[in-house]
Amino acid sequence: MSSVLESTPPRFSVDEVGALARALFGLGGEVRDLGSERDQAFLVGDAVVKIANAAEDPEVLAFEAAAIEHALRVDPGLPIARQLATALHDGHVVRLFERMHGRHGGADLSDAAVGDYGRTHARLQRALSSLFHPAAGRELLWDLAHASQLRALVGHVDGGRRGLVEAVLDRYEERVAPRWRSLPAQVVHGDLNLGNVLLDGDGRISAILDFGDACHTARIADTAIALASLLRGRPADDVFRVARLALDGYEPVEPEELEVVGDLVATRLAAIVTISAWRVSRYPENAAYIQQEDDDSWRLLELRDELGADRFSEELGAARPLVSTRELARRREAAMGSLLTNLTYDEPVHPVRGEGVWLVDDEGRRLLDAYNNVPVVGHCHPRVTEAVVRQTRTLNTHARYAYEPLVELAERLLATMPGLDTVMLVNSGSEANDVAWRIARGVTGNQGAVVTEHAYHGVTAAIADLSPEEWPRGEPPPHVTRIPPTLELPPLDGVAATFLDTGLTSDGVFPATAERAQALVRATHDAGGLFVADEVQIGYGRSGEDLWMYRHLGLEPDLVTLGKPMGNGYPVAAVLTRRELVERFPYAGTVFSTFGGNPVAAQAALAVLDVIEDERLVLHAKRVGESLRAWIRALAHPAIRDVRGIGLLTGVELDSPERARAVVDALRRDGVLIGRTGRSDEVLKIRPPLLFDDSHVARLLEALDSSLH
Repeated sequence: MSSVLESTPPRFSVDEVGALARALFGLGGEVRDLGSERDQAFLVGDAVVKIANAAEDPEVLAFEAAAIEHALRVDPGLPIARQLATALHDGHVVRLFERMHGRHGGADLSDAAVGDYGRTHARLQRALSSLFHPAAGRELLWDLAHASQLRALVGHVDGGRRGLVEAVLDRYEERVAPRWRSLPAQVVHGDLNLGNVLLDGDGRISAILDFGDACHTARIADTAIALASLLRGRPADDVFRVARLALDGYEPVEPEELEVVGDLVATRLAAIVTISAWRVSRYPENAAYIQQEDDDSWRLLELRDELGADRFSEELGAARPLVSTRELARRREAAMGSLLTNLTYDEPVHPVRGEGVWLVDDEGRRLLDAYNNVPVVGHCHPRVTEAVVRQTRTLNTHARYAYEPLVELAERLLATMPGLDTVMLVNSGSEANDVAWRIARGVTGNQGAVVTEHAYHGVTAAIADLSPEEWPRGEPPPHVTRIPPTLELPPLDGVAATFLDTGLTSDGVFPATAERAQALVRATHDAGGLFVADEVQIGYGRSGEDLWMYRHLGLEPDLVTLGKPMGNGYPVAAVLTRRELVERFPYAGTVFSTFGGNPVAAQAALAVLDVIEDERLVLHAKRVGESLRAWIRALAHPAIRDVRGIGLLTGVELDSPERARAVVDALRRDGVLIGRTGRSDEVLKIRPPLLFDDSHVARLLEALDSSLH
């Protein structure tokens, strides 16, 4: 593997190279030795002549030329020195390259130049990612894939410092080597250090040189090599800041790459000093060139030793290690206090990853999520996450500018709600209901509200008054009339709006009937008010009957509010109404939400609509939900008083709040997550993502049956 590094480099003099250049390429002019590790490079007039080591495989040299040409075909704007000609002389391949102009630099690079370095390198990586060449699999000691081979050379390192290298290699073999095959890999430059680039007057890369270490390896290893070079000469208090600025330019960096980047930077540093010590022992006459990066590399290795490997990696921008759940809960309480709601479950959930209907906790345990309606199409659905990432890379701004995603989303929503023609995009269901409440009061001139007994509509000051679930003990607000889940009505007067979650989720899951809901709409209108269909919990196909529950009930609302599931976890919400109502609103044309409907949020919401349609999740929710309730009823446990629901919204009323709490915590210990609802929290709330299927139902039933006994 190290045959090229072991082979004696060519030893042509300046005069001999001048003669060669004239004979082989017709070049004249001054000849200057540029220095090199295992071959020779000379500036001859206005070109560069490189004389390869006699041990170099001609196929490898052909691969290096192919890499240059491929990168330039893919991205002609890359400042790469082209190979112009090649010839043979006395067993050596002699190559002619165009001369590129610029200067060398190091610790003087500005922040902007550091960021540009990362972006330019990332461009080169992308350009090379589509290259295939049979010689790309070359084995080279500088390739960090082979870092374990450095063990055989550590004996050349000064004994007082040898432990620094061995600690890095121990860590590499423990944490990096087992993951190597899972890291994204491709053909890379292999050595984009500051010695292999030239810079313009602003410190930006004006020339990319020397593909002599090109190979197929992990992409993040190529990144780590550049990062290690950028840290050279930096004071200790600036090292990590500079590394993070550079790493920003490589986005996107995959999570598995971030986990090892700090260790790979350290491994590169260890490789520099180890290979240097070995080669100086063989070629002492070239020591000045070989050892030029040693001092800075040792300083960085000493810094790593001082801080510890974990801290070193974290500060470089790697993913931070997980904190214990107990410690995290303690810090949460200390930082956030009693205003924030308590953690759910006696044994708190500490999720670190989500996929479909599953959450994975900090110990790697998979938890079946039968509780969470926010990821309506499943945790981290690839369609939604990719829509968010793509748009984030392109543009994100506010709604005072015209851009396609916002308008397209508004049009898509209106197409699903005949009779409504105006959309206001905001960030949360609370904001949507707040805007709806403002419109209703402004249009009607009334102040009264009608809500169900234990409803929840949001947390803003105005909407908390309309959310009995949120009320502290004491008298309810005087302008609010509460009605029971049966929707039986007292006489109404001076009503601005009635807000109804037609699933009556917070009341204990009492899905409204068409007859009762239609009567409530008529009574609201008769009392001079507007009817608001709050689809935040029951919308987006959860009913299994329609995308929107109000349509299933045959209602004609004045306003519809959307929230939670709209962006599958990305904050986005909406109010839909009629233009003639908005035009009567005193603040028409002045209501604005900075982030409401921003391009990223809009793309997330569009992707959710696409997934629900493409995966036919509305019909799926109906079938699975009906099956789930039938199986729960079949348990016939005496503690179960009632099983209610529609689609994938199910309430299981138990004989006491205490039993409901015990069951919820028992399910959590068994790896199944549900919630509680109802005025006394005696109802089990089962509200999973819509892709919940029969296998998940079986798992839930098994755990529920066990928890009831």
